Amino acid sequence: MKAGELTTLIIAEVLLTLAVFSAIIALIIFSIRKPIRKHKPTDILIFEKLKPVINTRNNKIMLFITFLGKHQFLIPANLILIFYFVVVTKQNWFSIRVITIAISSLVLMLLLKQLFQRKRPLSPLLRAAKGLSFPSGHAIMAVTFYGLLLYILLHTIEIDWLKYLLTGLLVLLIVLIGFSRVYLRVHYASDVLAGFIIGLFWLTISLSVLNSLEHYVKSK
Repeated sequence: MKAGELTTLIIAEVLLTLAVFSAIIALIIFSIRKPIRKHKPTDILIFEKLKPVINTRNNKIMLFITFLGKHQFLIPANLILIFYFVVVTKQNWFSIRVITIAISSLVLMLLLKQLFQRKRPLSPLLRAAKGLSFPSGHAIMAVTFYGLLLYILLHTIEIDWLKYLLTGLLVLLIVLIGFSRVYLRVHYASDVLAGFIIGLFWLTISLSVLNSLEHYVKSK
């Protein structure tokens, strides 16, 4: 596949998936935007329930886990995956999936934060986080990146027990990244839950469209 064709497919997929998802979410976004701007009693209750497990050791663990969902980690991780599939294995379609889902997830997350305009919790545990609160960018990016990684592994690994092990580990990591944001009080639990749902929905749509594009191109 030529570079021009690859770029065209990436742009087409990004635009198509953004359009499909935007059309769906537009039907509900304005009816729930105002209530979501404020936290709910359940969010505060969860903060209170976590107080007994807060200590210096857990703080360090949660900071490490939350780092695995930060852009400082995910950008190099995505670049390594792209390099591996383009240069090492010559599997261009996997590289297309990585590039497209990474970029479109970021755009979607920033768009939704601006639409909902929810402020972050007022009393972060260690340090304040920049930006808006809803939905959790860590939750969205964790689902789309590690979910995509799981998808790739399931399509390249033939050993059943290893598939089950990796599935469990990656799902656990996604959940822990979301939990770390609530533990550190930089997100409400509802931010994280919404991020998980949006990320899963977006990943599913993106992979579906990309798979269709791949089948179409190969049939030609």
